[in-house]
Amino acid sequence: MQDHPWLRKLVLYREAVLTEAGLAPAIPAERASVAAVISNPWLGTGPREDLSPAVSELAPRLAKLVTDRLLQALGGVERIEAFGKAALVGSAGEIEHGGALIHTPYFGNLVREFLGGESIICFADARTDAGQPLVVPLWHKSHAATRSHYQTVDVRIPDAPRADEIVVVAAASTGPRPHPRIGDRTTDPVITSQTLEGVLS
Repeated sequence: MQDHPWLRKLVLYREAVLTEAGLAPAIPAERASVAAVISNPWLGTGPREDLSPAVSELAPRLAKLVTDRLLQALGGVERIEAFGKAALVGSAGEIEHGGALIHTPYFGNLVREFLGGESIICFADARTDAGQPLVVPLWHKSHAATRSHYQTVDVRIPDAPRADEIVVVAAASTGPRPHPRIGDRTTDPVITSQTLEGVLS
């Protein structure tokens, strides 16, 4: 990656759910994540450091890099139904360094656009040692209240993030959880403690 000297490696994870509870799902779904392991551009700076110059330079490139590979892995934007994002910061950095790369329009808006979504993107972030796992939540890219698409992807890179690195992740799914059957917010009854008085007593 000569155009990205700050990039150490890319990690692609992909899975296809073929059967669940002994039965093939009505809508077989694939899930994937792409993780970019980069050097932390703010290493050694203090808590008053303005992060925005590096954000505007780096975050859009990361958004394009990870979503391009996510689209390749899952067969194109029209197949993707759910998405999520994440950042893991090495122990020498601040949790804000990860947030700077995934929580600004320079990343989030572009990931949403490239993956054809409308919803706010759910996320996870953490400061961690190399090899620690992170659970990345996903939800529907256009209808966040669609409960069938609430699912997760596990991300773990054995040698990352090193203390001076950040891992930036985009994840997606081509469909819902296997055999979704817990209803949806649009059809839920109105539930309060008063309506459940007999259950709660």
